[in-house]
Amino acid sequence: MNRICVLFICTGNSARSQMAEALLKKYGNSRFEVYSAGFDPGKINPYAKRVMKEIGMDMIGQYSKNIDVYIRKKRFNYLITLCSNAEKLCPGVFPGIGEKLHWPFEDPTAFIGSESETLERFREIRDQIEKRIKSWLEEQDKED
Repeated sequence: MNRICVLFICTGNSARSQMAEALLKKYGNSRFEVYSAGFDPGKINPYAKRVMKEIGMDMIGQYSKNIDVYIRKKRFNYLITLCSNAEKLCPGVFPGIGEKLHWPFEDPTAFIGSESETLERFREIRDQIEKRIKSWLEEQDKED
């Protein structure tokens, strides 16, 4: 069986795309080959790691990468942008990309508040991404 290749993109590849990568790896099982990248990658946000660990997901082996690592070097069935900035920066057509999707989520790293408020914002975004991935997987199952 050929695995479906998915690339999640957000600006920094520090939170949303990293969480999406981990979640699709978990729920998509062996059906998917999952990657994430950004246009201006930094380090994975410690709050992202923390809220993922809360749900039993360790992001060991994941690190922030520039989109250049993959574009024109790997073929993807889906490129999924997770923020408006990434959507703007992505050209309408990418070589080697089957379908481009846009799932906009608020940037939890931009939130300013106490530690507990920041954790809560990261949890909210994590849960939104998880819900969207589960919904998309159900759509994929119907198409099969």
